[in-house]
Amino acid sequence: MTQGFHEVSLPLRLALGASGGPARRTDIVALSNGGETRNARWADSRRRYDVGTGIRSIEDLYALTAFFEARRGQLYGFRFRDPVDHASAAPGAPIAATDQEIGIGDGETSVFQLIKHYGETKRIIGKPVAGSVLVAVDGVAIDAADVIADETSGEIIFEAGAIPAAGAIVSAGYAFDIPVRFDADRIEVNLAAFRAGSAPTVPLVEIRP
Repeated sequence: MTQGFHEVSLPLRLALGASGGPARRTDIVALSNGGETRNARWADSRRRYDVGTGIRSIEDLYALTAFFEARRGQLYGFRFRDPVDHASAAPGAPIAATDQEIGIGDGETSVFQLIKHYGETKRIIGKPVAGSVLVAVDGVAIDAADVIADETSGEIIFEAGAIPAAGAIVSAGYAFDIPVRFDADRIEVNLAAFRAGSAPTVPLVEIRP
């Protein structure tokens, strides 16, 4: 069954103060000779965050509560901006159409998926920020009228007259969000502790909507 997802973003002032990041699951078995074997149980990372650390005021707490209620707790997913890793370029660098190679043309394929490279590891980008996607073919920027960037799936769709030729390198630059959901069905706040500087714990977990 397809799970519900709302194409809305957690307020940036809360997201940019969040803590967390990617997590992997690795099985490690110690051997009798002092060595070990390691096996990756997950092909990709799954990111987890705590947005409680981004709350600075009662107004922030109210905004988070309203957002939580609108998502009905864990029921609906939503967009979240990773405070560190949220663009095709390195932090502080401008986004360019040549940031990430996303495919090689064959003269027929018109749809390419946004991806981000971490060394030899590839990560699918499914929630680009609207209006942020730049595309190039063999290093030459493509006019926005010749390509459609689907902000709900991360697919790049070339119009019929602009399909990349065989062997042409297709690249893209973009900002992106992460699809997440709340990882608890309640927000528990002690206002006395909050005023003393203790933020509530509000966990999020990455999903595939």
